[in-house]
Amino acid sequence: MHADLFCRIIDNYGDIGVCWRLARQMAAEHGWAMRLWVDDLAVFARLEPRLDPGAARQAVGGIEVVHWTQPAPDLAPADVVIEAFACDPPPAYVHRMQDSLRRPAWINLEYLSAEPWIDNCHALPSPQPSGLVKYFFFPGFTEGSGGLIRERGLTAARDALQAGPAARAAWLRETGIEPRDDRLVTLFCYPDASASVLADVLAQDERPSTLAVAHGVAPYLRAGERGALRIARLPFLSQPGYDRLLWCADLNFVRGEDSFVRAQWAARPMVWHIYPQAQAAHIDKLHAWLAREPAPLAGRELNAAWNGETGRDGLAQRLRAALAPAAWQDWRRHARAWSDRLAAQDDLAARLAAFCRTLRESRP
Repeated sequence: MHADLFCRIIDNYGDIGVCWRLARQMAAEHGWAMRLWVDDLAVFARLEPRLDPGAARQAVGGIEVVHWTQPAPDLAPADVVIEAFACDPPPAYVHRMQDSLRRPAWINLEYLSAEPWIDNCHALPSPQPSGLVKYFFFPGFTEGSGGLIRERGLTAARDALQAGPAARAAWLRETGIEPRDDRLVTLFCYPDASASVLADVLAQDERPSTLAVAHGVAPYLRAGERGALRIARLPFLSQPGYDRLLWCADLNFVRGEDSFVRAQWAARPMVWHIYPQAQAAHIDKLHAWLAREPAPLAGRELNAAWNGETGRDGLAQRLRAALAPAAWQDWRRHARAWSDRLAAQDDLAARLAAFCRTLRESRP
């Protein structure tokens, strides 16, 4: 199976992060020949250092990468065409899809959501003015959705690292964090997050903590000691490196979609900073996930407060409540159970491969 995957980079590394993981997994685990179209190679190169941002076409790790320029390169359509997050392939490319003797399977890979309507819309056809048919593919948390990206062996590698103190310590040193016997908290958030409240609460807590702040996030949090808190500024991490950091942590604050999914595979308590949308539509999505994810009340209330449902004082109170020993242990048990439940389902790549195979077999 040959596939074209189209990606427009809109929000820093989130869009390309999802697409790059998917492209690699489809090639490695399902034998697909992947061609990834990306409009901003400079941003992509931060995530994948092997990439040459000046090359129009190149192979990286067995994936063909095409610079999606205007006008777009004149390339024949693949067997499967995947547009990530409704980015719309170039019009000339769509015309070539129309002219193909065997029209490609056309997939719109949508944003992840836990909202109930996702299951009803997943895999539905959408007839296009061109006469082609596009199919919605919704990532999700249920058997009736498109699932979540999860590479083979991911949870086994996580368990091995979490069970090995020496391996954990070695990895933290690689990121520039000297290991300590304290609580490790990672922070990846949007600029409007109340990160200073988080730092203040951790600094005043009875248990010492290290707050590992992602590259470019909350620049006002300077590295150093503050009461019971040590703040560590992180270098830019690769995707595998970030995964391992999440596995090493006790509590992960994440944002967007890619890190949100990866934090669930860490099987640790997590707080999601959801991307803000007009008319607070993102709050509905947040609560849809909280209704599915079996976190205890303290964890759910902290997630809501982190996304602005309380003021700074309310956020501080909910942080302290979630970190209280009894609530914390309950949250850890629930986080592991939730990750195990999701891992028992087929992953997104497997479901996508099966769906596209069915579409291709049903066409002349």
